[in-house]
Amino acid sequence: MLVTKKAPNFTAKAFHKGQIKEISLEDYKGKWVVLCFYPGDFTFVWPTEISHIAVGYDKLQALNVDVISVSTDSVFSHKIWNETELSKMVGGDIPFAMASDQTGNIGRLYGVYDEEGGVNIRGRFLIDPEGVIQACEILSPPVGRNPEELLRQIKAYQHHQKTGEVMPS
Repeated sequence: MLVTKKAPNFTAKAFHKGQIKEISLEDYKGKWVVLCFYPGDFTFVWPTEISHIAVGYDKLQALNVDVISVSTDSVFSHKIWNETELSKMVGGDIPFAMASDQTGNIGRLYGVYDEEGGVNIRGRFLIDPEGVIQACEILSPPVGRNPEELLRQIKAYQHHQKTGEVMPS
């Protein structure tokens, strides 16, 4: 179980703001991070999630939250997907890093890599500014994650860290 543990660090190539660059989880220290694993670009469920997150990205930024999406696709696939489909869905480029995990090593670190299928399954990890995983959600491929629930969880964890108060549903 990774919840309440230090998030495993990783380095990966990513497509971000029109460029291919190397990112590391360490680059995000001091911020909240939503780490989203998904099976692949050009799939059916993830575009609905990524577009909701991209359209509401300003809400996340206001809460000092950044996002990293991760699949086993190449950074070139991420670039083409962004240019041909995603940018039309969200009215511009995806505002956060889309990391490539072609070997599945990052997915293995987080327990979401499907060895048989050769892809990462849907997993979302909420990492606090100290690098500790506060929450995770892992779903089978046919069902997407709810961005509104993500916002509720972030606000609740931030409130708890600030006040020590627990947050009922």
